[in-house]
Amino acid sequence: MIGFEYYNPARIVFGEDSEKKLKELLEEYKPTNLLLVYSGDFIKTLGIYSAIEEAVKQLGIGFYENGSVIPNPSIDLVRNLVDQGKKDHVDFVLAVGGGSSIDTAKAVALGIPYDGDVWDFFEKGKVPEEVLPIGVIATTASSGSETSNAAILSQGEWKLGFEDDRIIPKFAIMNPKFTVNLPPYQTFVGIADVLSHLLERYFSDERYSDTTDYLIEGAIKALTVNADRLLKDPKDVNARGEIQWLASVAHNNFLDAGRRADWGSHRIEHELSAQYDLTHGEGMAVVTVAWTKYIAKIKPWRLALLASRVFGADAFDYSEEERAFLLSEKLSDFYKKIGLKTTLTELGIDDKDFETMAKRATRNGTVGHYEPLDADAIVKVLTLALG
Repeated sequence: MIGFEYYNPARIVFGEDSEKKLKELLEEYKPTNLLLVYSGDFIKTLGIYSAIEEAVKQLGIGFYENGSVIPNPSIDLVRNLVDQGKKDHVDFVLAVGGGSSIDTAKAVALGIPYDGDVWDFFEKGKVPEEVLPIGVIATTASSGSETSNAAILSQGEWKLGFEDDRIIPKFAIMNPKFTVNLPPYQTFVGIADVLSHLLERYFSDERYSDTTDYLIEGAIKALTVNADRLLKDPKDVNARGEIQWLASVAHNNFLDAGRRADWGSHRIEHELSAQYDLTHGEGMAVVTVAWTKYIAKIKPWRLALLASRVFGADAFDYSEEERAFLLSEKLSDFYKKIGLKTTLTELGIDDKDFETMAKRATRNGTVGHYEPLDADAIVKVLTLALG
């Protein structure tokens, strides 16, 4: 078990009517001008918009908004919001929605106090001197960005991340009822996203971190059980609550304790979604199945352990390598059960851009920590992903 430092100051307000605490939460930060970032009119249908309007009115806060966020958010919108936010003297950014809205808000909170181009944080690793406070009202269960220290943005063919504890939101309001009317596809790609965060943390070369191992295994079991419940009853608010909480648990860095996570699959998927504008959760389903197939032959022990403990693969009946391959099959079966594609061929993607994406992914060296992958290895994983 390696040494670690855990820090996450996000205040979580979870449950029915949790949005009614917004006024109390905002009061602590005494904002004068608030920028609301979201995507679409659903926030009005759910009553979130009116709750925000009422809170800012009672507190006398200037109120500005933008509902133009799209999946795989672009730096172009962020730049526009930064410019407008500076003119409006915005000093608090509130995101409503899922990862795209939250990551946009985080980038805006970085950019408004900064004199340069906000892309510097993502491309050059610029360290911020100041970050505006961020709040979140989560309406999906997927990215976990509501309590994470990370943001992902796209610029053309580049999809890059930025990490800093100062972009962890000050508070995250989570009302599971807000997720009940999500379309099935959005629900289940969200679940695939949550699972990907759990798996990336599980695939660690650290052999002595039992506590975190068992926590992740339990979280995966809880996720799959509640996915089954939603397949039977999409309106099951208790199942949705479990999954929304798991989304935060999977990505608030608590499950990094005592280990170094892999993240190679995410780097590969970021290239795919930048190149083809894939939905991240479905892209992760495809890459995860292929990555586990590739790693099963090279370094099977972690995969075999998960196959045994979560999917019941008995070491008496299967070799370590066989259990590792079985894990890939079990994951593929799960993704198919929840209606996701598991191959690039199904997504209409061929091999013509594999080398370009692999070189882009490895421009700063190998990716992944459990088993580092160079450009040639990434091409092999992508080839397996064809199916």
